[in-house]
Amino acid sequence: MNKTIYEVLSKDKVIASLAQLHEIKPLAVTKNIYVDMLENIVSQQLSGRVASAIFNRFLDLFPNRDPKPELLLNLDDLKLRMVGLSGSKTVYVKAMAEFALKHNLDVSSIMPMPDHEVVKLLTQVKGVGVWTTQMLLIFSLGRNDVFPVDDLAIRQGMVELYNLQSIGKELWLKLNQIANNWTPYRTWGTRLVWAYVNNKKQNAVRM
Repeated sequence: MNKTIYEVLSKDKVIASLAQLHEIKPLAVTKNIYVDMLENIVSQQLSGRVASAIFNRFLDLFPNRDPKPELLLNLDDLKLRMVGLSGSKTVYVKAMAEFALKHNLDVSSIMPMPDHEVVKLLTQVKGVGVWTTQMLLIFSLGRNDVFPVDDLAIRQGMVELYNLQSIGKELWLKLNQIANNWTPYRTWGTRLVWAYVNNKKQNAVRM
């Protein structure tokens, strides 16, 4: 974390204390948005360890572990279910494959797009919501100012860290209000909260 980012985040005493405990480094930009989106779909509502195991079994279904869209679309649904995908996720990964055949998902095409346009593009895919696309923005495209308010680990971590008592919409508003203080580096604040959660639990989320 560079000095400029730290100076912004350190205005929040909670985040400043986390920054002293956890080293957060820049993330590499992806080479394959399509495959990363498949991984994000598989990871929905799962712990990091379980998601990783299922995704690796999923990749093993394909030659050279390369789930080319045409191969995925022709794969029997039962084989996807056997490696751990739910019925709905089986539909979603195939929807992602079909979308990839019809749209340019090259990194060179997606990288110049602002965050909201990336979200607008990819949430056209059945089963892909804002959270799934935010994971791409953070972990694949290296965007600095993303706050996945609907991420369960983020909610749980911030409730503990800031001793929040709110629930429902009131909690949603409070979390966003806190994170707005991290702008334009909300991703880095988010990753520090994930690091805090990971430190408490062995079943880690990505950070």
